[in-house]
Amino acid sequence: MNPIKMKEIIEKYVRAYNSFDIEGMIALLHEEIEFRNISSGSIDVETKGIGKFREIAEQSKSLFTYRCQTIVGYSFEDDKTQVEIDYEGIIAADLPNGMKAGEKIHTKGKSVFEFRDEMLAVIEDHS
Repeated sequence: MNPIKMKEIIEKYVRAYNSFDIEGMIALLHEEIEFRNISSGSIDVETKGIGKFREIAEQSKSLFTYRCQTIVGYSFEDDKTQVEIDYEGIIAADLPNGMKAGEKIHTKGKSVFEFRDEMLAVIEDHS
């Protein structure tokens, strides 16, 4: 798949994510989408399939009143793209980890996207 097309799909996905548009995100996913959230080198969330992805996306949506991923760099290799991300968000409600409603998060990370049939087949978020 050509890098221009991969970049276009990733940017659509990020726009949908930032605007809490779950249907827009789902429209870009392969039916067997694999999603992993990796924090400090450990997998803390892992799903397979659009149904499970939708569940995680709905849960995540309720955690924030605002969220924004900003892409700051790309690297391409075959059908895989690594994206450097600046992330910020505002917590919607007090969380068990001690974070409070209204608290702002700002972090840097990366996301790795793999494609199959011109759709997102794997998404790994690293923080």
